[in-house]
Amino acid sequence: MQIISHRGYWKHKAERNLPQAFHRSFDLGFGTETDVRDMAGKLVISHDMPVGDELSLDGLLEIMAGRNLPLAINVKADGMALALKAKFEEYGHSNWFAFDMAVPDMRAYLQSEVITYSRLSEVETSAAWIEAASGIWLDAFEGEWFSNQTISDLLSLGKQVCVVSAELHGRSPDTLWRQLWHLKSEHNLTLCTDIPEDAANFFK
Repeated sequence: MQIISHRGYWKHKAERNLPQAFHRSFDLGFGTETDVRDMAGKLVISHDMPVGDELSLDGLLEIMAGRNLPLAINVKADGMALALKAKFEEYGHSNWFAFDMAVPDMRAYLQSEVITYSRLSEVETSAAWIEAASGIWLDAFEGEWFSNQTISDLLSLGKQVCVVSAELHGRSPDTLWRQLWHLKSEHNLTLCTDIPEDAANFFK
C-alpha cells in the first residue's frame, strides 16, 4: 500500500495546499493529493475559487524537485486535460493521475491518454468510464460502505484503487485502517490521508 497526504501534509488547516505542507510531505517521502484549477491561463493549486495568490502547479512541481512521488490531481475545472498533460511532461513527472473531473470532461482525459481515475462512493454506485479508467477513487462520505472484497474485486480488474481515509470526512480512521490492514501488501492500493505519518506507522 502507498500512502499519500491530502492537500499536503499539513499540521494546521491553514497550511492546506500551501508550500510548507508540500515540503513536509515530499521531504518525508509521501506523495500528495491536491486541487488544480485554471486562472487567467495558468494552472494553480486551489480547492476553492482562486483569488490570485495561489501556488502555481509549476511551483508545486518545483517543490517536488525531481522526486517522482505520486500526485493525485483533483480536477476542479473543465478543459484542463491537455494543459495538465503538457505541464507534467515539461517537468518529466510521470507518477500522477487525475480524478474528480466532470463526467463529460473525463472523456478528454481518457482520449489524451492521461492516467484517469473514476469515482465510487455510496452515492456514486456505478463508476463512469470504468472500462477505460486506470483506477478508482474509493470514497465514503457517511461511513465505510465497502468491504475488502469490493477493493479486491476492483484490483482483480486491473484497476488501481485509492481509498479516501475516514478523517477526511470528520470520522475516526481506526475502523477503516483496521479493515485495510489485511490489504497492506497490495501494491496497487493507495490511502489518501490527512495524517500520513500515523498511517505509515500503523501499516508498517
